[in-house]
Amino acid sequence: MDEDTRYEAVRSRDGRFDGAFFFAVETTGIYCRPSCPAVTPKRQNVRFFRTAAAAQGSGFRACRRCRPDAVPGSAEWNVRADAVGRAMRLIADGVVDREGVAGLASRLGYSARQVQRQLTVELGAGPVALARAQRAHTARVLLQTTDLPVTEIAFASGFASVRQFNDTIREVYDATPTGVRAAAPRGRGARRATPGAGIPLRLAHRGPYQAAAVFDQLAREAVPGVEEVSGAPGGRTYRRTLRLPYGTAIVAVQERTRVPRAAGGTHPGGWLDARLHLTDPRDLTTAVQRLRRLFDLDADPYAVDERLGADPRLAPLVAARPGLRSPGAVDPLEPAVGALVGVAGAEALVRRYGKALDAPCGSLTHLFPEPAVLAEAEFEAGGPLGALAAALADGTVHLDPGADRADAQKALLALTGMDPAVVAAVRVRALGDPDVAPPGVDLPDAWRPWRSYAIQHLRVAGELTD
Repeated sequence: MDEDTRYEAVRSRDGRFDGAFFFAVETTGIYCRPSCPAVTPKRQNVRFFRTAAAAQGSGFRACRRCRPDAVPGSAEWNVRADAVGRAMRLIADGVVDREGVAGLASRLGYSARQVQRQLTVELGAGPVALARAQRAHTARVLLQTTDLPVTEIAFASGFASVRQFNDTIREVYDATPTGVRAAAPRGRGARRATPGAGIPLRLAHRGPYQAAAVFDQLAREAVPGVEEVSGAPGGRTYRRTLRLPYGTAIVAVQERTRVPRAAGGTHPGGWLDARLHLTDPRDLTTAVQRLRRLFDLDADPYAVDERLGADPRLAPLVAARPGLRSPGAVDPLEPAVGALVGVAGAEALVRRYGKALDAPCGSLTHLFPEPAVLAEAEFEAGGPLGALAAALADGTVHLDPGADRADAQKALLALTGMDPAVVAAVRVRALGDPDVAPPGVDLPDAWRPWRSYAIQHLRVAGELTD
């Protein structure tokens, strides 16, 4: 998009581009999302930025009306397989907060200077600034949805000191932490954490969202002890346990997708309601990003539907289910194990090797086994499950959000007994690759780069089975 096209999106308050870019108004010092309901500024007063961090770095503060920090992530980072795309996925997962820029660079296979240069040139902000913007958003969520003391929120958000936290909140939101907390929505519809109730979240998505198809798939594949889907279609709840860098969590996500009333006849997007119970609040950012990958919330359904809907075979399927998603995974080992041994086999592994929760929550009793634990288990000699677990444990295979997808596929296929169909499933679910064709299934090149979504349409319509 050129700047004139971006301005037209701002003039029409087009929510399709929320998260794809941000605009700032020089006369007010505020930056917004494209769908901001405020009066459209004059073109000569508008500047455009690829990221919120770049807008913040240029001295603009976040709009209090449209909350530009709460938009879905750019779909570009899911599609791109280059170093910038991989870096953005890792930063979203909290790698910079936990391991610093050196850790990010090491995972990407570049020097810290190269990573800094590439991100700054393309996005207008380096890894530290991008992580800082993410920390500010996490802090706002905790300030406005919990009663945690401000000092605890500072460190839970990833800040190194309370002073750094205070300075960042003032700079980003033009308010003190206490002021941000006081500005939280009140009255009917407002949600706030209460003791034992967890942190309420709105998991935003752009465009239409076929929640029923996602929840149907999650229900079919749910591993007892780790996951469950309860309730009647249309009002189901997905619950699961999460193993996170600092602790564990239990999350509940509602099936019903909510759309703001102001959307009118358009469908700029909405959100899924969720509640997150964390043993350590420092895991909030990572937990949210893993849920976003699981539910494929950062996808661009407009781009997917436009490409696939142009094909005569897929056109009626796309028209019937606009915004169909391709679910990912919160743990890269889970889809691989499910593809190798099925739900019953995965449940047996959970019961035998998964870590039991200190306090079971209904039917949720365990965490999914770690690769290192399964690597030490006694499986069939030369079997693919043991080989996969060992490769993940010793670093021979990398399936983290920043993994190189082509390298990961090559490494997986090199493992003893690894089936290409399993590798394809891992590439779709664990690595979030939007353009995977299962072996033996001939898909037209015209469906690129969204063949994973085409497969979803065919499966949901019953034209293709696993």
